[in-house]
Amino acid sequence: MKKIIVIIFLLTISLPLSAQKNPGKDHAKSNVNCKTCHVCDVPTKDDPCLVQCPREKMKTVYESPDKTVDVVSLDELSKKYLPVTFSHRVHAQMSVLSGGCGTCHHYNTSGPIQPCKNCHQTSRKRDDISKPDLEAAYHRQCITCHREWSHGTSCNSCHNLKTTNKEYQKEEVKKKVKGKVHPALIEPAKIVFETKYEKGKMVTFFHDDHTKKFKIDCTSCHKNETCLKCHDVNKTSNEKSKIIRAQKSLDEHHKKCFSCHKEDKCESCHLGKPSEHFDHKKRTGWVLNKFHDELSCAKCHGSKIPYSKLDTKCVNCHKGWNIENFKHTITGLQLDETHAQLNCEDCHEEKNFAVKPVCSNCHENFIYPKQKPGKMVRTK
Repeated sequence: MKKIIVIIFLLTISLPLSAQKNPGKDHAKSNVNCKTCHVCDVPTKDDPCLVQCPREKMKTVYESPDKTVDVVSLDELSKKYLPVTFSHRVHAQMSVLSGGCGTCHHYNTSGPIQPCKNCHQTSRKRDDISKPDLEAAYHRQCITCHREWSHGTSCNSCHNLKTTNKEYQKEEVKKKVKGKVHPALIEPAKIVFETKYEKGKMVTFFHDDHTKKFKIDCTSCHKNETCLKCHDVNKTSNEKSKIIRAQKSLDEHHKKCFSCHKEDKCESCHLGKPSEHFDHKKRTGWVLNKFHDELSCAKCHGSKIPYSKLDTKCVNCHKGWNIENFKHTITGLQLDETHAQLNCEDCHEEKNFAVKPVCSNCHENFIYPKQKPGKMVRTK
């Protein structure tokens, strides 16, 4: 009995070892470490457990979907099937939700968009076993997304067998593949979430502040989005194209916010009623004038999030102001001929433009704005 147990044990531990030691012919000739491409110890045909394609090391490309080509014919590998007619514009429009152009156009330096075959060999026998050949690259790219987005991965979803009437089929495929463009996603000004938190059920999210003032890209929050996030693609309901709100855990709800907001006080966001827009005066104690109010936050605070508090002295940002290059009229005060010849610090002590100018350096009993060094003018 003990011998049988020992034999079973040895067989059990030897199976994964034998799987590792018997790779395919091409793999056997390569000196590439298995973990370069596979994340598991025993990759199989059904579950190759491939590593994610590296996409972050080189510049990628961006172009507005409206300006890109509509349909692309993929005809590098078309012995058995007709060339695949790829609805490029439709995919480009949807890519905004899941990583942008870099989702497909990875490893593209600045300049013209490189065709896939420039990196991926058309032959199945590659010089570099760690780099997928063209057929594998196409299929992995398409199938990975389609599994997540539409669940449709059958061959005839993309491929049509060659027939005698090839030109007719090409046109039919082209008409079919263009499909319907996803309706334009209307950007909401704000979203009010009603939660179950007893001390403050209402959470107000100002979407337009984040995209316009804070200049946050869509993909900073919307990563790897799929149809499942909004649509009942599994047909659990009888209603056609029913819009659903995917259920999220508490951690999922907070994760995106906490990537920028480090405050962990619930009452910072959870209130008894919808909140108002961000008020710079109330939150920081510093009123934005009309010139600063038009700027994006990053213009003053830099791109690092969360933003840090700034010293409000104008000279910290405006270091180059002098009488030659500064048009005083934009402040609403046009200096008279005498005062226009003075240096800024003659009236603005230590170039502190945030406080009232002083007149006592030259005038007795003069106080601004009762006495003015010019005349007030209307500004745009």
